[in-house]
Amino acid sequence: MPAAYLDTLLTPAVIAAQTRAYGAAMATGHAPAGDGLGEDERAFIAARDSFYMATVTETGWPYVQHRGGPAGFLRVLGPTALAFADFRGNRQLLTTGNAAANDRVALFLMDYPQRARLKIIGRVRVIDARENPALAARFTDPGVRGSVERLFLIDVVGFDWNCPKFITPRYTAAEVADVTGPWRRRIAELEEQLKNRKPS
Repeated sequence: MPAAYLDTLLTPAVIAAQTRAYGAAMATGHAPAGDGLGEDERAFIAARDSFYMATVTETGWPYVQHRGGPAGFLRVLGPTALAFADFRGNRQLLTTGNAAANDRVALFLMDYPQRARLKIIGRVRVIDARENPALAARFTDPGVRGSVERLFLIDVVGFDWNCPKFITPRYTAAEVADVTGPWRRRIAELEEQLKNRKPS
């Protein structure tokens, strides 16, 4: 497990809870400033078409929001840098406001068919896309560029892979269509043969 993730999240209260429950706590050490994303993490992120992002309000309440887009819309800019475009939405700006007061974020990325999940913690900056058109163009496809309002830049502090236990496999309509496509075509062929079959 990458060290910076644990060093950041194993607070005294968490260590005390582990000790009460199990008689000992996970070890922490002097981790580097951040865990760098490797090839496995980069490939996993590039294949995702959605993720969940948590921020914290000024009054201490957690807030989780779903973000979606074409696969790879969460861009890996480097070993410790992520970015994505924020599109025009419901105008609540809860995540944007939270990030202005507290730059800590947590991302939760799921691959349900493969029963895999990647957790990322980091610090976020929100940039006005209108003031940075070149950057907005870098992170979006031409067809949707006009609806981009903000850009989120995330400095990765740490990440962790969870075990697959209790992840129920789920499939998108496109994934189901890919798997069942040959069967449906074969069924259509057989139905056509039956329809054209001459009575004996």
